[in-house]
Amino acid sequence: MGRSDMKLKMTKSSGNVFRDIGFPREEAEHLLVRADLMIQVQKLITSRRLKQKAAAKILGVTQPRVSDLLRGRIDLFSTDALIDLLARLGAEVRLKVKVRPAA
Repeated sequence: MGRSDMKLKMTKSSGNVFRDIGFPREEAEHLLVRADLMIQVQKLITSRRLKQKAAAKILGVTQPRVSDLLRGRIDLFSTDALIDLLARLGAEVRLKVKVRPAA
């Protein structure tokens, strides 16, 4: 089968990639919040051009912990831990809640 013979099937996203790949609704919401927080920590570290050792010192964690963070190991970080890291980087965290229509 050549490239031109392949068909793509598009599926509309729910707006939460974790829900789309099969996680239960509640777990998917928690994962999405943690992913968003983790991305913000990663962006701050990257934008400041911090080496892992320097970031670890600012964050009050070990260099391997920063490595886990930068590699996206979401399973190793709680929401509270990520908020603490953002605060140590000088960020202010605000939560926005949107009510969806009943499904």
